[in-house]
Amino acid sequence: MLLRGEVPPGRKCDVKTLAQEARVDRTAFYGTRPYGHLRAEFERRLLALQQAGETSDPREAQIARLKIENAKLKERLAKAEQANTELTDFREQALARLAAQHEEIIRLREASAAGTRIARLPAPRTQVIGTCS
Repeated sequence: MLLRGEVPPGRKCDVKTLAQEARVDRTAFYGTRPYGHLRAEFERRLLALQQAGETSDPREAQIARLKIENAKLKERLAKAEQANTELTDFREQALARLAAQHEEIIRLREASAAGTRIARLPAPRTQVIGTCS
């Protein structure tokens, strides 16, 4: 029953639960006591199931699944934090460039207004392509 995954709620697939389900004192499963060979056989089968990738304890399967999910979420969070850092750096660089360009525009306007020999170019003419009549 336990090795098939039919573990009572709140219990684990272990010798303690095996003893409780058999209504036998747990100490009877250890050493040379009457059920020592059953404990050894139970643990051998349990180990074989675990090595085969099967788990008879639904809690253990849930724990394993949650550990994998947790690792994926940590990786996803790390990538998001890295992207956030890169975007913050990009934003700071863009703001610095805009500020420098703004200062240059102000400097050029002041130089133009001070009567230097900078001449403003006329606005470009737009050509209208018409049809021949």
